Amino acid sequence: MAAAVTAAAPPNLTSLSFHGWRKKPTFSISPTTLRFFRNSSRTKHLTQVLALVDEQQQQQVSFTEEENSLVEALIGIQGRGRSASPQQLTDVERAVQALESLQGIPDPTSSSLIEGRWQLMFTTRPGTASPIQRTFVGVDFFSVFQEVFLGTNDPRVSNIVKFSDAIGELKVEAVASIKDEKRILFRFDRAAFSFKFLPFKVPYPVPFRLLGDEAKGWLDTTYLSQSGNLRISRGNKGTTFVLQKKTEPRQKLLSTISTGTGVREAIDEFISFNQNKGIGEPELQEGEWEMLWSSQEETDSWLENAANGLMGKQIVKENGQIKFVVDILLGLKFSITGTFVKSGTTTYDITMDDAAIIGGQFGYPVELESKFKLELLYSDDKIRITRGYNKIVFVHLRTDGTGQK
Repeated sequence: MAAAVTAAAPPNLTSLSFHGWRKKPTFSISPTTLRFFRNSSRTKHLTQVLALVDEQQQQQVSFTEEENSLVEALIGIQGRGRSASPQQLTDVERAVQALESLQGIPDPTSSSLIEGRWQLMFTTRPGTASPIQRTFVGVDFFSVFQEVFLGTNDPRVSNIVKFSDAIGELKVEAVASIKDEKRILFRFDRAAFSFKFLPFKVPYPVPFRLLGDEAKGWLDTTYLSQSGNLRISRGNKGTTFVLQKKTEPRQKLLSTISTGTGVREAIDEFISFNQNKGIGEPELQEGEWEMLWSSQEETDSWLENAANGLMGKQIVKENGQIKFVVDILLGLKFSITGTFVKSGTTTYDITMDDAAIIGGQFGYPVELESKFKLELLYSDDKIRITRGYNKIVFVHLRTDGTGQK
C-alpha cells in the first residue's frame, strides 16, 4: 500500500502516519499543510517528502478534450475489446476517427515521443492477428505492452505480456525499420519467457525463420498525441490498436481489479486522490451496474448473497426504486426489488423486500427481506464504489450504453 500522510491544521509531526512503502510512495497533503511545512523551520527532514509530492503533481495524466473522449469510451471495456458491446465498439471507433482526423504529431515515426513502452488498452480484433494476441490479449489478468525503439543501432518493436510482478513476462521481438513518416516495417525474429524464479530466459517455441511472410508486417501510427502519452496504430491485418504510456486513475483501478492483487489498497488510493481533487458529493445514479469486485467472499447462502448485492447486477431508477438481478442458469434469474432513501450526505437506506425466481414470463415469489445502509464512496458515469451490506466495499461498472444520462 502506498504511503499516506494525514495532516491537520495546524499540522504537527505526530500527525504523519506512514503505512508502508513501495517503489514510489504516494502522498496526500493539503495545500495549506504544504505551505506550513515550506515556511516552517522544521522542514529539512521533509525535503524529500515535498519533492515527491511536487513530482507526483507534475506527472498527473492530462488529455485534450478529443483524447479524453476516447479514454472515456475505453473505461469499462473488458478484455481490451474482446468483451466490448456493439455500442462500446461504435463509441471507440468514433473517438478514434475523430483523433485521426486531427493527425496529432505530423511525423510520428521520426518523433522521439513514439519511443518507449506503451500499454495496450484496446484492439478491435483481439482474437485474430499475431499468435501473441490470440493467446494473451483478451485476458485481463495479464498486462500487454509494446516497446518501440527506432533511434538505435538495432531498431526494434517488441510485444510484451506481463503475467505479474512475481511471475515474469513473455517478450516477442521484431527487427524494425521506418518506411515513411507513419509506417514501421517489422519482422519477428526472437522471443523468450523471463521468469522471476529462473536465472535464465526460456525460449518461446516459435520457428520465426520458417514462418516466412507470416513473421513480417507493418504498423501505421495514425495518431500520436502532443504529450506523447496516447497513440493509435493500425496494423497490416486490419487491427486497430489504442495504446497509452500513462493511464488515468480509473484505468489504473480497473487494471488492478482485473489482476486481483492489491485491490483494496488501490481503491483507498483512488478515493483519496479524488477527495484531494475536490470532486463534489457523489449521487446514486440511475442505470444498470455490474459488480466487478467486493471486499468479502460470498457466503454459503446463495439467496443471501443475491439479496444483499454480493453478486450480479443492480438496476437503479430515478423514482427511488432499486433492483438486484442475478442470472442463475438455463434462462432462470433471481430478482429482488426494493427502495432507496437518502439519509445523509453520501448515505442511503436500502430496503429489499420483493423477491422472485423468474423464468420467461413466469415468476415464483420468494419470502426474503434485506435492509442495510449504502454509503457512496465514489461515483461517476462509469464507475461506482460503495460501502454496503455488512460494511462490504463494492466496485460496480455501468453497463447500459455509454453510461451517459
